[in-house]
Amino acid sequence: MEWLADPNIWIGLLTLIVLEIVLGIDNLIFIAIVAEKVPPHQRDKARLLGLSLALLMRLGLLSVISWIVTLTEPLFHIGTMDFSGRDLILLLGGIFLLAKATMELHERVEGQAQVNSGPVAYASFAAVVGQIIVLDAVFSLDSVITAVGMVDELAVMIAAVIVSMAVMMFASKPLTRFVNAHPTVVVLCLSFLLMIGLSLIAEGFGFHIPKGYLYVAIGFSVAIEALNQLARRNFARQQEHVPLRERTANAVLRMMGEKTDDGGVEAPAAAGKESEQPTFESAERHMVSGVLSLSQRPVRSIMTPRSDISWVDLDDDPASIRAQLLDAPHSFYPAGRGQLDNIVGVARAKDVIADLMDGGHIDPARSIRPPIVMPDAAGVLQVMETLKRSHGQLVLIADEYGTIQGLVTPIDILEAIAGEFPDEDEQPVVQPLGDGRWRVDGGADLHYLQQVLESDALGVATDDYTSLAGFMLERFATLPHVGQLLVLDDLRLEVAEVRERRIATVLITRIDADAQQGEG
Repeated sequence: MEWLADPNIWIGLLTLIVLEIVLGIDNLIFIAIVAEKVPPHQRDKARLLGLSLALLMRLGLLSVISWIVTLTEPLFHIGTMDFSGRDLILLLGGIFLLAKATMELHERVEGQAQVNSGPVAYASFAAVVGQIIVLDAVFSLDSVITAVGMVDELAVMIAAVIVSMAVMMFASKPLTRFVNAHPTVVVLCLSFLLMIGLSLIAEGFGFHIPKGYLYVAIGFSVAIEALNQLARRNFARQQEHVPLRERTANAVLRMMGEKTDDGGVEAPAAAGKESEQPTFESAERHMVSGVLSLSQRPVRSIMTPRSDISWVDLDDDPASIRAQLLDAPHSFYPAGRGQLDNIVGVARAKDVIADLMDGGHIDPARSIRPPIVMPDAAGVLQVMETLKRSHGQLVLIADEYGTIQGLVTPIDILEAIAGEFPDEDEQPVVQPLGDGRWRVDGGADLHYLQQVLESDALGVATDDYTSLAGFMLERFATLPHVGQLLVLDDLRLEVAEVRERRIATVLITRIDADAQQGEG
């Protein structure tokens, strides 16, 4: 036992342990991938059994070193190439590894996802163990030959193999868990097995590929994958700051084929098939989009603006008030004195007409209800909850100075979800003219316009503007003149009418890519 005091022995032992661990990584990767094929409660057993068999096989091969050495002697030759027992084992192992890795890659990359209504089908435990034994034989032979070439003491070889296998057993479970949790890592590991299989076949034919080349290639790929995983983790952390409701809404919209705020595009058709009809009709997608986007929209984007409000001036003569109520189709009206900001309350049309017919004047105590006023900073969902408790009454929207900016009715909420419901005295804000042309009211809501035009070129509503006119004013930075153009992606916007210092009407035309390039 004098050799125990020799420092060269210990250096050789440590070096051999490191080499054995490195040589065993490919074996460990294969076991981690194959063990996934058995039921979950048998995976740890398959993993530990595979490593135990590898340990026993390596120890058994070490015990017959004299036979191992003979495996390098030529058995036969073909032309100028000699083939030994080791070469044949490496050839068979390399072919098996290439075939197995190719099938696994095909299953993960080209295989179609299947929906199982019954229990999941797993590979048999015996079949998985059989595959592990075949690869253990190939990898063990390589490991033992390396050990024989490194040191002369059998005890050192055995100690190095035992220590290296113990380290791999300890690391196998977290490695298996990591590999199975990251699909890209599985594909990367399978590519490693393809490369190792190719190198085994080359070795079998007598073409020596230095192991250092393989390890450098594997190390470089692992470094790139580590950066990829780090980027995904950072992206996931950023996504955590996005509200769960918004993430869920975007996911639902992507599933339905609707464009989302995070750049999502239309969901692809079923693999290998082009559906003749979309899964969801355009109107269905628009309604779902309207519901999911309600909480993100400012109340100014759905309210009737101040300039379009029909209100009752209590200082007007009864005949004028009666004529106004009979000419308009509304049920409720804001009521004020002299101007809208001097709000008194909200009047129901039939109550006011009844007062005028009975007494010739309006009785505020009986016919005027207290107004419901909410700030323009309130969310759409808050306004909707208030409307639910208002018994059909409208909600007035005021800014921070108390100036009435608009009003919201239940119909406005419905239009935000399902599109326009014009009154008898109104024209649709978006009028199709045919051939990809529309006449659009300047007050058209941007969200609704996006749905009609099926384009996100106009962006989304902001705190500064919610209408098409506001969007164009922000782009022009001044009140445009009639005929002034604005080209955005595949849309041409032309100012058709300017009235009372605002853009009243816009002509929108869809242009093709060739025409757009010619104009540019």
